[in-house]
Amino acid sequence: MLCIYNTYTDAWFNLAAEEYLLKNFSEDIFMLWQNEPAVVIGKHQNIWAEADMEFIQEKQIRIARRFSGGGAVYHDMGNLNLTFIENSSQIDSIRFTKSIIRFLGTLGIHAKADERQGLTVNGLKISGSAQAIHKRRMMHHATLLFSTDLDILNRVLQPSDILSAHGTISRPYFVKSVKSPVTNLSGMFPKPTSIDELKRSLMDYFFTHTDNNRYYEFNASDLENIRLLRNNKYADRNWIYNT
Repeated sequence: MLCIYNTYTDAWFNLAAEEYLLKNFSEDIFMLWQNEPAVVIGKHQNIWAEADMEFIQEKQIRIARRFSGGGAVYHDMGNLNLTFIENSSQIDSIRFTKSIIRFLGTLGIHAKADERQGLTVNGLKISGSAQAIHKRRMMHHATLLFSTDLDILNRVLQPSDILSAHGTISRPYFVKSVKSPVTNLSGMFPKPTSIDELKRSLMDYFFTHTDNNRYYEFNASDLENIRLLRNNKYADRNWIYNT
């Protein structure tokens, strides 16, 4: 398995990186990454039904649309993103969810999976997930809320006042998010833990608990192709707004 610690924090770049790895590599992959403030919506969602666009503009929060389905999430540097890619023609979310639960257990956090393979602690959500398949490759990605600004998260993930003017009535097939109360992992650990320590623990855990692993860094060719995909697709308004 290739283990990638991705230090880029541009949401459009990171979503392009996921699609690039899914479609152009044959190895199993684990990638850890973070985004600067961004609302990331599923492939089949209406951005106006999921996010307060006036608040987004006021706070200069980036808007991004994933390659995968699922609901809307808010990312900032207090959130971690975990991407798993394997050769398979079937979604196997439960296995990846269990692996994250086992990892958290090694740090004294007792998480449970809900019916949508999100993770909760004491009934509050700390992680959501989404999946995609391309040919015989599958991708599962999940979030881990560590110290996200929950006030902004709860404020931004609200329908826009201008919702009715942007297609929800005429296009009722848009997927709507399922709202859940959330919390951060910070402060739950038996001993003080920083987000950098959590990142190191994640990389160490998934490197040592799977076989034939090696660390991988994007090379010049990877970066060129990811940036092309970023600029031509993920940063394009037609993709973001599904127009």
